[in-house]
Amino acid sequence: MSISSTGQRLVQAAAILFLFTLPALAAGIPGMAAMGHASHAELGTSAAFAPDGRLFAVSRQGDHLVLYRSEDEGKHWSSPVIVNEQAETVSADGENRPKLAFTHDGGLLVSWTRPMSKPYSGEIRLARSGDGRYFSVPITVHRDHREITHRFDSMVVAGDGRVVLAWIDKRDLEAAKSRKTAYRGAAIYAATSTDGGRSFQPERKLADHSCECCRIASAVDSDGAPLFMWRHVFAPNERDHALARIKPDGTPEAVLRATFDHWRIDACPHHGPSLAVDSDGVRHAVWFNQKNGEGRVFYGRLQAGKDGIAVIGQRTVGSSRAEHADLAVSGRRIALVWKEFDGERTRIFSELSPDGGQSFSRAIEVATTDGPSDQPRALQHGDALYAFWRTEREGMRVFRLRD
Repeated sequence: MSISSTGQRLVQAAAILFLFTLPALAAGIPGMAAMGHASHAELGTSAAFAPDGRLFAVSRQGDHLVLYRSEDEGKHWSSPVIVNEQAETVSADGENRPKLAFTHDGGLLVSWTRPMSKPYSGEIRLARSGDGRYFSVPITVHRDHREITHRFDSMVVAGDGRVVLAWIDKRDLEAAKSRKTAYRGAAIYAATSTDGGRSFQPERKLADHSCECCRIASAVDSDGAPLFMWRHVFAPNERDHALARIKPDGTPEAVLRATFDHWRIDACPHHGPSLAVDSDGVRHAVWFNQKNGEGRVFYGRLQAGKDGIAVIGQRTVGSSRAEHADLAVSGRRIALVWKEFDGERTRIFSELSPDGGQSFSRAIEVATTDGPSDQPRALQHGDALYAFWRTEREGMRVFRLRD
């Protein structure tokens, strides 16, 4: 139910005023960063352009999620709007940050992971707003309420308006433990909403044997079908990536191997992929893997065929220090953004392709900071491509990327 009564509005207004007085809040607003003392763990922020061109960003402040709005591509930001009126714990690191999406009926959705008392446990939460100013009471997306891992949510709105949320889930690992049988990694589950995020159908398992702590990438395929890509644990223990298209009933058409670097590591690298589909229907991805003994960021096009997926045009991105890359597409133009730390300062770089990934411009330094920072995000609106970056000292910044 939406927050709409006068009493509820007054309560939220008072809560916003209280939050705005907190020094930590200032770290999220450009020009006020020096006032803030936000911890590194609180920098995880998502940003997205709404269909009308307004830019929204969501981040954590204490036990609340707050939403900002910009009418001028991030040069100025509105006062914060509280997403969850009732305080609760929120995950907001780079791999498990809150998410934003816009529904076909004009709604704005925010999803996040709420940690629970047991280590590595959590539940997937979601709140909806009809106007970007007042949010419904948050719901838990899944029906399984055990205090186990439901974490690292990823959200996508399909071409037919379905909202699909996927996450890493350890219910099958827990079941294997009780049977005293082996089980690789965790699993990927997903739940679907057909009413714009107001309610969700029971979750369905997409795959067994996912990696445990890497973000899940999502995109919309050329025919409007939801796509999810995640780091998978292929037997016996190769941590490459898998890709799945989701059918209308919430189940995957198939789970296909999407990268073939054969990284054998008995741990989670905390470094998930990103995925986008261009106007020609080509799937583009960036990911981090170790290949031939060297850890690197890679870009490639994921070409589907009758025998599975082939990676076309695989190439390294940035230097050996590159990490946490993201990408966005506009038509056949592609933007790659990533960060590098040289021991003193962190820099973000970009490369652009004008021709669907056949060639890329030289890497350009976009911004730098000498303090803690979030992972960079690549954004798209219309014909324009952007880099979004939140740092502790400089706050939230947006950079239009040009050829």
